[in-house]
Amino acid sequence: MLRLEAVSKTFTRRGSAVAALQPTTLEIAAGEYVAVVGPSGSGKTTLLSVLGGMLAPTSGKVVFDGRSVYDLSVRERTELRGRKIGFVFQTFNLVPYLSALENVQVPLYLSGLAPKEQRLRALAALERVGLSDRVHHKPSELSVGQQQRVALARTLANDPALILADEPTGSLDPQTREQVVDFLEEFRREGRTIVLVTHDPVLARRAQRMLPLVNGSIRAAAGAA
Repeated sequence: MLRLEAVSKTFTRRGSAVAALQPTTLEIAAGEYVAVVGPSGSGKTTLLSVLGGMLAPTSGKVVFDGRSVYDLSVRERTELRGRKIGFVFQTFNLVPYLSALENVQVPLYLSGLAPKEQRLRALAALERVGLSDRVHHKPSELSVGQQQRVALARTLANDPALILADEPTGSLDPQTREQVVDFLEEFRREGRTIVLVTHDPVLARRAQRMLPLVNGSIRAAAGAA
């Protein structure tokens, strides 16, 4: 499903090279649930961005479903993300002036889906996360937990094979965190591949495999308890 071949990422800051990701070789199987753990500044978000086709590596190759992601054109890479990859962020990234329904429709619109189909898919996704009675509410009219569920519905809208989640429970209360964790496990049972970045050891242990990342280097992978 997903393979990194000697992938590294270096940034230049104040004239000096900073290695955010050391040369990394990694394989993630289809349907696997992986948690990337490590301290702040260890390179977790950089790794997720590289995996998701949003940040080109300095060296190495990222292969997704047999295709070298960064050998694709920008248009092809954008289409790949839109069709096969879903993103979940700690900050939700909802458009404040759009309703929940319209926020979920955004990736469907970008995929060129007909308006009627956009609406039907978005309604179904919101119903799945328990927000069928909030479709016309804007983000400011929703609780933090409801906003995260809108973000999950948006992630599901295009039926992605791969879900990349960056600290998805970081700003949630314990009860809402459990709901999000349950949804992620449900998505995995459906056959989706999930790569989760988290500081939360409890959340990480719910994954099938943990990848400790320290100073841009992945240590020996560990199976979840």
